[in-house]
Amino acid sequence: MNNSTAVPMKKEIVDITNRIIERSKATRGPYLARIDAAKAETVHRANLACGNLAHGFAACGKDEKDILRGVNHSDVAIVSAYNEMLSAHQPYETYPAIIKKAVKETGGIAQFAGGVPAMCDGVTQGQDGMDLSLMSRDVIAMSTAVALSHNMFDGAVMLGICDKIVPGLLIASMSFGHLPIVFVPAGPMPSGLPNKDKARIRQQFAKGEIGKDKLLEAESASYHSAGTCTFFGTANSNQLVVEFMGLHLPGASFVQPNTALREELTKAAARQVTRITQQSGNYMPIGKMVDERSIVNAIVALLATGGSTNLIMHIIAFSKAAGIIINFHDFHDLSEAVPLLTRIYPNGHADVNHFQESGGMALLFKELIDAGLIHEDVETICGKGLSRYTQKPTLEDGKLVWVDIPKVSGDPEVIATFEKPFSHHGGLLTLKGNIGTSVIKTSSMPVDDIVIKAPAIVFEDQHEIDVAFKAGELDKDFVAVVRFQGPKARGMPELHKLTPPLGVLQANGHQVALVTDGRMSGASGRVPAAIHLCPEALDGGIIAKINTGDMIELNCKTGELNLLVDEAELSQRQCAQFQKNNHHLGMGRELFGAMRRNLSTAETGACSLFDDLIVDEQAAGGQA
Repeated sequence: MNNSTAVPMKKEIVDITNRIIERSKATRGPYLARIDAAKAETVHRANLACGNLAHGFAACGKDEKDILRGVNHSDVAIVSAYNEMLSAHQPYETYPAIIKKAVKETGGIAQFAGGVPAMCDGVTQGQDGMDLSLMSRDVIAMSTAVALSHNMFDGAVMLGICDKIVPGLLIASMSFGHLPIVFVPAGPMPSGLPNKDKARIRQQFAKGEIGKDKLLEAESASYHSAGTCTFFGTANSNQLVVEFMGLHLPGASFVQPNTALREELTKAAARQVTRITQQSGNYMPIGKMVDERSIVNAIVALLATGGSTNLIMHIIAFSKAAGIIINFHDFHDLSEAVPLLTRIYPNGHADVNHFQESGGMALLFKELIDAGLIHEDVETICGKGLSRYTQKPTLEDGKLVWVDIPKVSGDPEVIATFEKPFSHHGGLLTLKGNIGTSVIKTSSMPVDDIVIKAPAIVFEDQHEIDVAFKAGELDKDFVAVVRFQGPKARGMPELHKLTPPLGVLQANGHQVALVTDGRMSGASGRVPAAIHLCPEALDGGIIAKINTGDMIELNCKTGELNLLVDEAELSQRQCAQFQKNNHHLGMGRELFGAMRRNLSTAETGACSLFDDLIVDEQAAGGQA
């Protein structure tokens, strides 16, 4: 259903959308022309020579071959990031069979086109393998492109949830923008140890009050079954963003795995992709469905929920794949216009299951539509208009239906209203100064206008902070400067090992902050963290000239981040040297040298792709 009494859009949202449209004209137009040229008048496999097609269905049964010989029914690609180690992706083991059966019931065929790698950041945090994490996104995009390159397919379903996986699938989906594509989630695990208790136990371990056995017991009680981790990190932020882009079925994001409702949603998603192929008469390719307004909707939803800062880089990257140019400035200005409407850990004590029970995505859609904060009249996989997404899925006599939800939050401590938000600011700022440009997430901090002025202590590895903390060297006010963590230096690993010790020092009454060219993602907490700093140390950024003892001011009131050192002295300093052999060898990192050297800045998506696209990098780097 469409919203017949549409609420006027908030002017600031409209203005930012229009400037993105204007900025993207030089790239969006050629992109749309490219996907128009890739569109087939009939099924795509009709363009294959007989030998090509014979290879394409050689392993199929007779019935499937008979269908694929014709031109009346769609062939749907399945691309999956299934593996057994990722709890979020383990449920995908059974999805291909479910999808194949559902598509065959519509008269079409679904083929497993390819698997993509899927690493678990939870396993690699603080380990050498984490240096591959961000680069895995581009590998996933390329792997998906290989899977779809056979040109057998008229549509696709994407099976992915976590961290770099969904963004990689999205980059590839935009590259194959002539195809209708549906994303299929698997849902969060049931709630385990409360997040507040988990954070407390981690700090106890950091202080040496408990041993590894107690810590492992707590961690195992938190991450305990199939499904996504239940805090509002990158995985769950991905699901929120994808649904607000209209690429999920309504309400699909946070239904738990291994339930009857989850399976019916998977079947419905498989059927839905066949309804929007060229053969259906309702052709809706993903490259046209996702436009500048859809991207703004995704950013607004991310800000309204205090989601993962990783999505800043990811949205920039997959938007660029669709010819849409987004920059840090857009996030900053949208954050000024968007209130914070949810409290989900680390922005509160609730997890995504509590969010779901309090009204979930349907209520969030309703609040944002009613407030004029998102573009309701965009295309989705279910047709035009987001009002359909204000309903939730349920089973009635075993049949999947969508029903209206209560108009008020089931828990106002988890989901607030536009009239009484948790904050009038979306909780994301761009900080600029002589050190460079960075972003800071304030939605988890005690106050969002914090100012810290303190001496720097310089580190070149997150483990050095833990050593100094245990040695009692950090019992004071300071700004931790962790450099050579940027895309070209180390592939921009996440730095979650910093959170417990810095949190302990903050709790002890010290003014502490973090400045880094690395990233902290969705678990960014109460410690002020200026992350994604550009230019990075390896590119000659000022961060490479900071000495321990230099004064730094991080000012969320003015949006400034400055090194308080005389310019004349700075000009005489040499940049510190990066010890690359310590970080480029082992655990497969030596295989990624070419990709690492070609990663763009965090401001432009930290991406190694798009060499053949003409992109206005100056606009992407922060100009309005």
